[in-house]
Amino acid sequence: MVYAKKVETEKEYEDAVKIRRKVFVEEQDVPLHLELDEYDADAVHFVAYDGDIPFGAGRIREIEPGIGKVERVCILPNYRGRKLGNLMMQCMEDYSITAEITKLKLNAQSQAILFYEKRNYTITSPEFLEAGIPHRAMEKLI
Repeated sequence: MVYAKKVETEKEYEDAVKIRRKVFVEEQDVPLHLELDEYDADAVHFVAYDGDIPFGAGRIREIEPGIGKVERVCILPNYRGRKLGNLMMQCMEDYSITAEITKLKLNAQSQAILFYEKRNYTITSPEFLEAGIPHRAMEKLI
């Protein structure tokens, strides 16, 4: 069974961090101190599983009342191309609605812009570098 959920246990948090390390630190060469940052403690974390095997992660921070920032969304390489990023984002967006967040912002890697546009996010910035990777800011009302 494939599903995504809000992290509720230490093991689920560790699973999410493991996925983030594999994707961002090992695959994309993001420095560990930038990937695991000071915002982790206050963010709401999410993890996706295939049975008991973790394959996806993400987090949301409320940056202003009613405004959330989606961050660290990732799927392991062998799970990509199966629309599982949509599963992850739907879980995060559903949580946002229950948390009374009405706008979501994110910094999308430029190669992922089409994915977010298909989820009705709109570009709100020119391209910029974050951790040496091209990004664009995007947002969506929910």
